[in-house]
Formats: sequence, structure tokens, C-alpha cells
Amino acid sequence: MSNAGRIWFNGRLRESDECMVHVGSHALHYGSSVFEGIRAYDTPKGTRIFRGMDHLRRLKYSADVYRMPLPYSVDDLHAACRETVRDSGLASAYIRPLAARGNCGLGVMPKRMDVIDVAIIVSAWGAYLGEKGLKNGIRACITSWNRLAPNTMPPGVKAGGNYLSSQLIGFEARDRGFEEGIGLGTDGLLSEGAGENIFVVLKGRLQTPPASSSILTGITRDTVIMLAEQQGIETHETPISREQLYAAEEIFMTGTAAEVTPVRQVDHITIGNGGCGPLTRKLQDAFFGLFSGQTEDRWGWLEPL
Repeated sequence: MSNAGRIWFNGRLRESDECMVHVGSHALHYGSSVFEGIRAYDTPKGTRIFRGMDHLRRLKYSADVYRMPLPYSVDDLHAACRETVRDSGLASAYIRPLAARGNCGLGVMPKRMDVIDVAIIVSAWGAYLGEKGLKNGIRACITSWNRLAPNTMPPGVKAGGNYLSSQLIGFEARDRGFEEGIGLGTDGLLSEGAGENIFVVLKGRLQTPPASSSILTGITRDTVIMLAEQQGIETHETPISREQLYAAEEIFMTGTAAEVTPVRQVDHITIGNGGCGPLTRKLQDAFFGLFSGQTEDRWGWLEPL
């Protein structure tokens, strides 16, 4: 990811070398940042931001949990996202809004609560797990690292510090030759990937771990559940054991970066047909159809610049 143009930083567009943060910034020392990943797609009606307001509302929620008073409203940030995408000149883009505690003094407890830096970066970014993976599926493994335990740090908050766990899961998976890692909860049940939610097809039924399984309840996850419902496919949010993954007919991962990516192997065990299964393909087509015009946007998810 490399920013495609100017960065919106603390209230206005600036050249990247103007976007300076202090080495004493609280976020650098203590991980006190919250962020979002948002996609803009090139559609027949022009560039559209996908569910930007939903992402930015979650950004505010994340900031509220960590008592970070955002200096801009959700509407202000939405306007800033649109401005930054327009400035980039990209028809399709990845948008990264970030809010981080600035130079408010050393110490775990910030000396001032209102020192918050806010940035929006826009970049070109393709398939997160590769174009081949998006089409034919990826190889994943269960890693030795568990996801966050309940009542430690809130996994439903998209905070920078949470992604240290994701890095450990991802590093181990790649060290073992897989494209992505899967984390179990401290109870040994399925949680999520390093940066993705997981769906499993078992006996023709679509299942996914519930919010209580130490997951970030993703916006793409919510999108897929609603697209499935529209097509008469029920999604059951239910605890899933490790061995159920091996028995699955299909598995796929979802996320803003991953979009809808099939999983063809888990721990060297082939899943289903060893590629993109029929239900996964159906939901993948419905998802990408939102941006080609093949799927009607009944929910107002596509936001014009």
C-alpha cells in the first residue's frame, strides 16, 4: 500500500512529507490508535465508496471505547474521505482513516485526552490475498496463537494494538508456507483469520462464528450475511470447532481487504472440491455484482463522491 496522492491530515489535504507526527506520540509507544479500511469501487455510475458511513461510525465507536475524542464528526470524516479519493484520481481505491493519540506525554495514561491526530490515506490496492487466491482459493492453517481472550482487550473494536495478534498469526502461517493463518479462541473454538472473518458450509448450511468468539464483526461479513439472506440462504452464527473445518464442504474468508476469498485447504486438508465452491461462488458473484451493476444495491451501500 502506497498513498496515491496527498494525505488528508488534521483537517486538510497535505503532501505526504508534511504529515509529521512526534516520536513521543502516545500511539507509537502504547498502540493507542483506531482505524478503518474502506474500499471505493469503479462502477458503471462512477467511483463509489462502499459502506463508508458504516465504517466511519465504527471508527467513532472504536475511539469512544478507548476514550479518544475525535476532533471531527462522522460527516466531516466522510466528506474528507470523498475529497481524498477525488484528489487521488483513482477510480478504485483503498481508503485508510486513522485516529491516533499524539504527543501528550509519556505514560500509559495520557496526560491530555484531546491530543488526537487524524489522517486519511488513499491507495491503489488489488486482491489482498492475491488474484489467484480470489479465484481459486487460498491455503490456510490453524496457528498456535489464540485470539484475544474475552474481557482482555475488546476484539470488536478496530484498534491498532489488536493487530499485533494478527501479525503473530500471519507470520506463523507464512513461515509454514500458507497464505493465511486462522486463530482459535482461548476456548479452542474457531475465531477468525489474521485479518478476516470466516464462513463455513456444513451440510449445505452457511455458518460463521458469533460476535462472542473474539471476532471483529466485519462490515463485509455483514454484507455477505445480508446478500445470502436476499438469496434465501440462512446464516447461522454458531460456535464452530476446529475439526468441523476439516469436514466443511466450503470455507471462505471475508473482509474489506480480502473481499470474499475461498479457502481450498486448511492444514493441508483439501476443502470440498479444492477450489471455489458453488455457494461461495454464488455469494462472491453477488458481492462483486454490487460494483458491476449485476446486483441491485437495495441498501444504499454505494456512496457517490
